[in-house]
Order: sequence, then C-alpha cells, then structure tokens
Amino acid sequence: MTNTPRFIATRLLAAATALAALVAPATSYAELATGVRAPMFATQGSLGGAPFAFNLRSALRRGPVVLYFYPKAFTTGCTLEAHAFAEAADDFHAAGATLIGMSADDMASLTRFSKEACRDKFPVAIATPAVIRAYDVDLKKPDGTSTGLTTRTSYVIARDGRVRMVHSNMDYRDHVRLTLEAVRALSAHH
Repeated sequence: MTNTPRFIATRLLAAATALAALVAPATSYAELATGVRAPMFATQGSLGGAPFAFNLRSALRRGPVVLYFYPKAFTTGCTLEAHAFAEAADDFHAAGATLIGMSADDMASLTRFSKEACRDKFPVAIATPAVIRAYDVDLKKPDGTSTGLTTRTSYVIARDGRVRMVHSNMDYRDHVRLTLEAVRALSAHH
C-alpha cells in the first residue's frame, strides 16, 4: 500500500523536513558583525606546500585581509572554492589584499591542499579552536554540538582591523565575488 494518501503525505513531509534541514543551516550562523574589531591571532599554515606563519596584525599593516573559513580540505565545495580563489588571487593582490584560507585541518592536509587546490596562489592555515570561537565559525550539528569543522564564512578586514564585509553561506559560489567587490570598494576609498 505504498500509494495510500497517508504514505504519500508521510513521504512529502519527510522530504520537506530534509530540505529545510539543508537550507536553514546555510544562513543561520552568528558570525561577527560588520564594523567590529577583528580578533587578532597568529597561526601556522602552508603556501605552495611550504610552511607559512601568519599573523593577522602584521598582514593588516600591508592592507586589507580576506580571511575565508572553509569546512574541510579536499571536499567538493572546499576544493571548488579554493580553485575560484586561486583564479582570482591576482585580482586580490592588485587590490592590495592579503588572501588566506582557514580550516581546522591538520598541517599535512593543508600542505597538500595549498599545492593542489590553492595552486600555490595563496596560503591556507590552521583555524585553532580559539580562532574558531573568536570568529564564531564553529559548524554545529542540529543538536548544537560542534562538528569539529568551520562554517563557510568569508571576512574582509580593513587595515584599521575592523570587519568590513561578512558572507556566511555553505554554498561556495558567491564568496570570491563578494569579497573581491568589498576589497575593491576599500581600495577605491583610499
């Protein structure tokens, strides 16, 4: 009796619930607000497969910083996002910005990811638990517990250390375009 109205209604409700679970988390994060001071930090990472030390305060002395968090190296969305940032890396550099990807991955994964997905164009670094908390990018399970991953959240931080743009969405496709627009707007004002 798989064609009974009750069975069909139950299947439709299950499908709607599954769809809501996929859509809702993509927009419900509580990232830092624009205008607030970005938390300063230092961490280790990799650029072109080589060790790389990153210090946000030092990077801001050179210009704005695009800090983008991604959930996990070598997953489909994260790899596609890294390819898109790599293709736009020269545009970010021309606008005076430092670009850095951040995840909770281990150093071995980041080293491979920096060469293969980032194509030696920009560094990726370890988002420590303290950085994940400070930037409010802890990807949570539906029950509120941590997955150990970060949300897909991009920040543009101006030289004055203030957050100028935030885009938090698990769909990778708009992160490059929106952060590049924000960086170009900052460089046009200076």
